[in-house]
Amino acid sequence: MISLFVKQVKARGEAAHGVTFDAVVHGRPVHFVDNNPEGDRKAEDMLRVIAREAGFREISFQYEPIAAALDYERTLKREEIALIADIGGGTSDFSIVRLSPKRHKKTERADDILANDGIRVGGVDFDRILSLSRIMPLLGFGSPTTRAGRDVPGGHYHDLATWTNINRLYNDKTRRELRDIHRDALQPELIDRMAHVLDRELGHTLAMLIEEAKIDLSQQDQVRIDLAMVEADLVSAFSQVDFAHDTERPALRIGERIGKCLSMAGLKEANISSLFLTGGTTRIAHVRHEITRHLPDARIVEGDTFGAVGAGLTIEAARRYG
Repeated sequence: MISLFVKQVKARGEAAHGVTFDAVVHGRPVHFVDNNPEGDRKAEDMLRVIAREAGFREISFQYEPIAAALDYERTLKREEIALIADIGGGTSDFSIVRLSPKRHKKTERADDILANDGIRVGGVDFDRILSLSRIMPLLGFGSPTTRAGRDVPGGHYHDLATWTNINRLYNDKTRRELRDIHRDALQPELIDRMAHVLDRELGHTLAMLIEEAKIDLSQQDQVRIDLAMVEADLVSAFSQVDFAHDTERPALRIGERIGKCLSMAGLKEANISSLFLTGGTTRIAHVRHEITRHLPDARIVEGDTFGAVGAGLTIEAARRYG
């Protein structure tokens, strides 16, 4: 999928501008895989192979929060130390960078990068948890069986709540296992709903409804998910408070990285002039709170939620290859 995407972007860009692009700066998270340098290396190597197969001859990489910092730096009138928080769909990445109008003209910025850190927690994790807490119980997740003290098996529900695993459920083996679960369930009507979802292959539709509800909760206190496709009049209703409760742990894990990043840079909270926020997950209220509470005196700067990294990578590409 990434290969197809990169080839399409290259082809459309070349068609639009009438030139051949042979160099690229790939954005990348600080860590593709937590606590696994070898996994990080393999992931970057794979992106390099994809770029080469797409036709690029010169290939380099830049951390996404550094790219966002370059975009932010264009707006500055004086020097400051900024903490860049880029919280996206799959990862949360942080950089502490010394920025200024004068430094913006430099091509080599290694000395200005004071710390980089990241964790593999992002928007998809909030989607998965929200699905397990607010949708899957309506399909039988966590419901009791005829065997005292035992609930229905949860494996299929975890797969249904995980975007990349959904398609593996659409097979005869899963249907047979659901029939066995139905036989032992104290609420077999819930298992019927699960079977209906799998028979109609509604897994990704449910996932998109969850993501939309998560986005809506960044602007409103309550949401209702209409599940009439599963069963007439079936609805899941929950609040921003419910969402914060369900996903408290990943939000805390994101916030904890601020302290680690400061420690890596040898700085205190008061040394940070501004906190630059980018990435869709920074719009989640309790995630935002967990980040900002660690830097109470820093100026909060709203970056282009979905465009700051791309703009910064363009600046980096112009420096390296322009």
